[in-house]
Amino acid sequence: MTTATVTRPDEEQADRQVRAARSRRWRAGGRRELTGLLFLLPAIAIFGLFAWWPIVRGLIISFQRTDLMGSSEWVGLDNFQALFADPLLGTAVQNTLLFVGLGVLIGFPAPLILASVLSTVRRLGGVYRFLVYLPVVIPPVVSVLLWKWFYDPGAGLFNELLGKVGLGPYPWLESPDTAMLSLVLESTWAGMGGTVLIYLAAMVGIPQELYEAAEIDGANLWQRIWHVMLPQLRTVIALLLLWQLINTVQVFTEPYVFTGGGPQNSTTTVLLLIFRYGFQQGNYGQAAALAFLLALALALMSAVYLRATRSWSKS
Repeated sequence: MTTATVTRPDEEQADRQVRAARSRRWRAGGRRELTGLLFLLPAIAIFGLFAWWPIVRGLIISFQRTDLMGSSEWVGLDNFQALFADPLLGTAVQNTLLFVGLGVLIGFPAPLILASVLSTVRRLGGVYRFLVYLPVVIPPVVSVLLWKWFYDPGAGLFNELLGKVGLGPYPWLESPDTAMLSLVLESTWAGMGGTVLIYLAAMVGIPQELYEAAEIDGANLWQRIWHVMLPQLRTVIALLLLWQLINTVQVFTEPYVFTGGGPQNSTTTVLLLIFRYGFQQGNYGQAAALAFLLALALALMSAVYLRATRSWSKS
């Protein structure tokens, strides 16, 4: 009884000391967090000004009729109604989806295959990596103009080479049947260098013991790629596929510089249509409406894709 009477004040004092120590740590942590937030505020303000404010401003403009010089009139959903009434919108969406499909079919496996080949090269590997990455550092417009000469139906490089074996000439950019494919080929060449290097970096992290164990089990080259390399790269593959989908949906430079959307609007994409609305027709409200719908579609596509591939990073 005496012991309990003596120890209870000691326990209460110890408890008060623990609470006081926790309070001091909490206040110190709060001060550190507040200091960090103060250092971040300029960056957050700049990011919000140049990243989020244009998005909000574009959404506002989509409900207005404006010349961007101060004169604005709220028109409700008129811009969206006019947008859906434009028959060229369906054509632009179809062309964009065609570019995305061809880009995934041609441009997605090409970097992976090239990276697989380069990963086995021991001699002059750095030179080959430099050559693969070189198109990325070339300005996009320069790349397009270079390939525009390649595609020239008269003196173009491709028709010259094909003519030596009795083929061609082909109307690469002049025919609606081949124009989109021509754009995809140039886009793949110009953009796959960075993807190849990412794949190569990921392949370095694959334990060599996995390949050796598969080889001991009698696996051939294709089986080692399918059962060892690809499963180890599934997270990287998933992210790069999403990256490519977003980039191909927003294709603009190739159709604008190569063909201007022709021939017969066969290469008019959604982003090119936004450019026409805003900078050629001065219809900024309709351009902003289409830009908002495109951003919304990309956000929904990304959310669905990330949810569908969530198990890839867990397995």
